[in-house]
Amino acid sequence: MTARPVAPVIPGASPGRRSQGNSGARRPMPLASPPGRPDVVYGFGRIDASGRVADRVTIAALGWRGGDRLTLTADAGVMIARRDPGGMVTVPGRPYVVIPAALRRRCGLRAGDHVLLAASPGQDTLAAYSFAVVDQALRAHAPAPAGEGRRA
Repeated sequence: MTARPVAPVIPGASPGRRSQGNSGARRPMPLASPPGRPDVVYGFGRIDASGRVADRVTIAALGWRGGDRLTLTADAGVMIARRDPGGMVTVPGRPYVVIPAALRRRCGLRAGDHVLLAASPGQDTLAAYSFAVVDQALRAHAPAPAGEGRRA
């Protein structure tokens, strides 16, 4: 029996709309939750020079709105934000969180760093993990064989 090749599925352009070539204008695609953790929504963010980290999907999953107050805590490479009426940080009108400079230093986070965001709606928390922490966790789970390094 001979099987016919399957043609690739390539979505066409939306009717009446042209691609503007501006990938930043597209809506971000949510990341899948891993099996056994449907209560966590993942996303990626980049810390800007003012300490802002934005990801619409994770903030929307938490239901945080402008004016909500947050308490932020930090440890090596991890920042945790919790909604707290007595918190010292306020969620702005746009969907982002500001990590104050003192907490960024404590976490080892700098402007331009990318972070893995994990929103836990049931706990009303958002965690931002530096890629150094993510890399450390991956290495602990599945260390690379000796002699292998990163490839560019």
